[in-house]
Amino acid sequence: MLYATGDLHGDLSRFKQKEWKKLRRGDTLIVCGDFGFVWDGSKREQRILRWISRRRYRVLFVEGTHDNLDLLATYPLGEFCGGQARRLGERLWYLCRGECYELEGKRLFALGGGESADAELRIPGVSWWENELPAPAELAHARETLERCGYQVDYLITHECSATLRSFLDMDTARINPLGAFLEEVAARCRFQSWCFGCYHLDRTIPGGYNALWNRLLPLGGEETDRAKRKNDREHASPR
Repeated sequence: MLYATGDLHGDLSRFKQKEWKKLRRGDTLIVCGDFGFVWDGSKREQRILRWISRRRYRVLFVEGTHDNLDLLATYPLGEFCGGQARRLGERLWYLCRGECYELEGKRLFALGGGESADAELRIPGVSWWENELPAPAELAHARETLERCGYQVDYLITHECSATLRSFLDMDTARINPLGAFLEEVAARCRFQSWCFGCYHLDRTIPGGYNALWNRLLPLGGEETDRAKRKNDREHASPR
């Protein structure tokens, strides 16, 4: 079974919540950005990563704005479920930008990255990285991946959301960054069952198959996501 959740921000207690005990051997947990356990490379952090990688279930994540991108880039890159990913441990993987994966017969598109609202308060190379937003070449790769899939996937896993959805959730946000603009294009063209993102630190189901996640543990492929898929299919159906 596939499950998705929101930002962890290095909070190990999330793994010990009662609800998470439903995760069994062979299940997969997907974190929608700000994993937070790859930050300073300390010995303590390495021990925590080993502990996470030894869970009975598999843990996958995309990055947000609270992940050390320089450290992530040091982990070995290899093939994983049909796409490229970086392996951090026995059952712990970082899903690379713009890659598509086949998991339990489902197609999952991943695109991490985001824009820090407090960038001016952070330290470059220590708590902020200039490549936190995907580069044009990375967005071009993401577009090519979706084109190969015919713009049809089961699940979209991102940290940020489309520009329109962003303005709906945060009406004070007027600026549209390149990632938001690209995700707006994806929202218009892609058919999907569920789109999960974590940047807003809230748990909310939004019509059209969108799921803002934080503490919630969302089973992918359940009744809720099936209903969302049927609605999304109707909205993207070609006119007769």
